[in-house]
Parts: sequence; C-alpha cells; structure tokens
Amino acid sequence: MQHLTQSPTDPAFVQAPYTFYDRARAHGPIFWWDDYGMAAAVSHAAVNSILRDRRFGREEPAELRQPVPDHLAPFYAVENHSMLELEPPRHTRLRGLVLRAFTSRRIAALGPEIAALAQDLASRLPRDTPFDLLTSFAQPLPVRIIARLLGVPETMAPELLRWSNAMVGMYQASRSLQMEHEAATAAADFAGFLRDYVAKRRARPGDDLITHLIAAESEGDRLSTDELITTCILLLNAGHEATVHSIGNGVKALLEHRCGPETLGPERIAATVEEILRWDPPLHLFTRWAYEEVQVMGHTFQRGDRVACLLGAANRDPHMYDAPQRFKPNRPAQGNLAFGGGLHFCVGAPLARLELQIALPILFATRPALKLVGQPQYANAYHFHGLERLMVRG
Repeated sequence: MQHLTQSPTDPAFVQAPYTFYDRARAHGPIFWWDDYGMAAAVSHAAVNSILRDRRFGREEPAELRQPVPDHLAPFYAVENHSMLELEPPRHTRLRGLVLRAFTSRRIAALGPEIAALAQDLASRLPRDTPFDLLTSFAQPLPVRIIARLLGVPETMAPELLRWSNAMVGMYQASRSLQMEHEAATAAADFAGFLRDYVAKRRARPGDDLITHLIAAESEGDRLSTDELITTCILLLNAGHEATVHSIGNGVKALLEHRCGPETLGPERIAATVEEILRWDPPLHLFTRWAYEEVQVMGHTFQRGDRVACLLGAANRDPHMYDAPQRFKPNRPAQGNLAFGGGLHFCVGAPLARLELQIALPILFATRPALKLVGQPQYANAYHFHGLERLMVRG
C-alpha cells in the first residue's frame, strides 16, 4: 500500500482536493494517508464496497474506546444516541422508528413550502450590488425548512444555525480545543431547548415531525426523549450542512460552466442535481471501523483498523464515470456516493435533493443574469467541502 502525505488543512488542498485524489488513485484503490494514520479508499468500487460491507461500521470497537474528556461530555451525551454513530441492533431500531415519521410522503408535501420560501428569498436578493449568496439564500432556506418540519419557531433559525455550525466543527480536520468547547456548549444548549420543546409537544401535539417522532411506534417500542432529541439534532446538522454546501457548490458550478436555462428545466433538473452532487459533493470523508479480518481489493484489514472512505474521490473515478473531471449536467443517470451508501445512507438525502431540485430553478428564473464576483473560496472545513462565501451580482 502506497504511503502518501497531504495535510487536509493545507490551503491548496482545501481549494482543490481533487488533484490529490487523482494522484492517490493512480497508486491503486486504497492508499495509506500518513496525516490521518489510516488507510483511505479512493476508488468508487472500494468506497462503495466498504460502505456496504457489514463487517465495517461507524461504532468504535468496545476494546478501543477511551473515556470521554470531561469538557466533551455534553457533546457525547447527544452523540451517544445518534443513529449515525450506532450499529445494529440499536441502529436498526432507531432508523426504523425515525422512518415511520420521516416518510417520503411527508418530505414530498414540503415541496410547495420550499418553492414559496425559495421564491421569497430570491425576490429579496440585492439587485445593484454584490452579495453573498450563501448567507442570503443557501443558508436560510434549509434551516427554515427544517424548523418548519420540526415544528419549532422560525425565529429560532439563527440560533439553530449557530448550534449546528458549532457542533459540526467536531468533524473537521481543523478542529481545535476552542471548537471542542464551542461544540459541547452548543450541544448542551440545543438539547436543553429541544427537551423543553418536546415536553410541550407531548402535552399539546401538533402536525409536525417532533409530534410524529413522539408517536412513532414499532412493536410497542418508541423513541426515548434522549433519542428523539438526538434525532432532531442529527436531522438539522446533517441535513442543513449538506444542503447549504450543495446549493453553494452547485451555483458555483452552473455559473462557471455557463449552463443555460434548459439545464434547470423540468425534464433536466433531476439529472443536473445529481451531477452537482457527483461533481462537488458536500462531504468528502467518512470513516468506518473494521469489525473482523476482511480483505478489500488486495488489502487486509484487521479488527480495530479504521479506514477513510473518500466520497469526493469516488465520485470522480474514471473507472465509473466518463470524463469525470468535466461538469456535464446532461450526463446519463448514474449512482453517486455523495450521501454515502449502505446501512448509513443519509436519511435526509430525499429532502436535500428536493430542496435542490426546487430552489435552483427558482433562483435562476428570478435572477437570470446572476454572475460570479471574484473567485469563490472554499472554507477550511474538511471533511466537509463547501464555500466560505459565494459573492455574486446580477
């Protein structure tokens, strides 16, 4: 296995990680990333195989677990109930109960609300001066939709956004002690708010996701209050972060490649969104633990080994996609790994796709002369991959 060195916080890598992915892939489907001290899967076949192999999982083997530092106890008090970090049977139980409330029908019913909100936000964008599309459109849209979905006041959207941004800092390569303290504080505040709100919904049910999560039941089993709170936080943090980055990265790609309005037409929008997700996905690295000795494409993993699945690299694998370095909205439909795969496939993926398919055509129909101002810069937020700002005008 080839050893390669590349700091994930190096500014050149942050702005263009695909160059390193191509170099790594040239050495084979799996390489050793010295900076992380673990193997990394870089081909589509290797990443897809590991994500779907039940001999790998998100939950750290029991014999390797270390005590949680005191300053992070509030954060892990939430994370310990997250289906993102659990394996069967707890994961199976939690995901099954959540999907009883977070149904495809309920997601589809949000379509008119997404359209109305996107139209309102687009109509308020400045016309004569440059502005940041992230703060004025890409960020408020998903957080306000999730607030409505959960049934919490939209006036809480800025606070929800602040808590979310602080908590996801725990999954960034640039994580620092200060970020850890901020994440723990945000987790405690977020959980405290939701605990009070869940109590209110138990007393006065409404037509919202929290009420339906409270009511979700399978064979006499229901979510505990802690599990319900963590699920709500997960839906906001994962769903919001991915959608904001996907809108920003997508608008950047469409403008840089001068895509015409036909790209966003009713017959083409679904394919365009898939190409956006393939071309510049919102999450680039997702880890798994090996639970037993297992071979993947010539490499043997032992129990307790950790492997990084590079989603951004897999989505540009030339063995899977024709001319993968080209942004082609008319690309024939193919699966991509932007939302992961297997047991932990993102439960919020249908909502994220719906928001993109509705919001992007409305944005460009409202502002057809939109142009980039300067060169967009990506934020130093790896393992995520999203813009720091997106200055536009028109």
